[in-house]
Amino acid sequence: PVLILGESGTGKEMVAQALHRRSAQTRGPFVAINCNTIPENLLESELFGHEKGSFTGAHTQRKGHIETAAGGTLFLDEIGELPVSVQVKLLRFLQEKCFQRVGGRQEIQSDARVLAATNRNLQESVAGGKFREDLYFRLAVVVVKVPPLRERGDDIVLVAKAFLHNYGIEHAKPGLTFAPDALRALSLHRWPGNVRELQNRVQRAVIMANGKRVTARDLELTDTLSSLPPQTLKEARETVEREMVQEALRRHRWKITSAAMELGISRPTMYELMEKLGIAKDS
Repeated sequence: PVLILGESGTGKEMVAQALHRRSAQTRGPFVAINCNTIPENLLESELFGHEKGSFTGAHTQRKGHIETAAGGTLFLDEIGELPVSVQVKLLRFLQEKCFQRVGGRQEIQSDARVLAATNRNLQESVAGGKFREDLYFRLAVVVVKVPPLRERGDDIVLVAKAFLHNYGIEHAKPGLTFAPDALRALSLHRWPGNVRELQNRVQRAVIMANGKRVTARDLELTDTLSSLPPQTLKEARETVEREMVQEALRRHRWKITSAAMELGISRPTMYELMEKLGIAKDS
């Protein structure tokens, strides 16, 4: 089991999907359930299934997500919201790999691997009696902490460019790039909504943008820039140069001569620019 920790919007489910794809269960299903969106009285049935007639409205037998995920991965998002009554049954499943449907007596086996995620501090929940300590230790065999977007440095622009490329194609606006003020705003914004907020802003910007450049105004990040001292001409020039050099290098797979020819400069000048702008192959 793996416990994935991180703020809302950091991409915890994407981490879970990546773990599933790289695991021995990759050929099996990936079944995700958000423990915070299902009413407490239905959550046990959703996880473990139920027998016909086990409660009002149970007109047929139904498999739960644990049974459906057999041979694959069960992802429990917002595990910190799991009611204590359901925590007991989940703990038994993790220990014994078997369970009973609601209203059933038959023991059912499932080899589903469990990945869980939360934006809560589960250790505080354990101390407060809201989360079982034994279940916490069963889930947290390996802990993966996903940092908030504001702590990920240059990743912000890389992820933003990936969204820009994908949404540009989706909305029939291929070849869009970020203007210098947009790049500056992307790097300086605090991103309280993390990757989910970034995705939303870039998608809206692609729809609203006129021309080939997405600006800070398109991203609705002008307030981020207005609270800062204005960018100097030298800073603006270096921002544009860095963007153009990096894009050319990526397009030509870091073949310096080819990238320099595209930019209309010599190979020595290219090396000088890369040194001045602090561009290395992993940048």
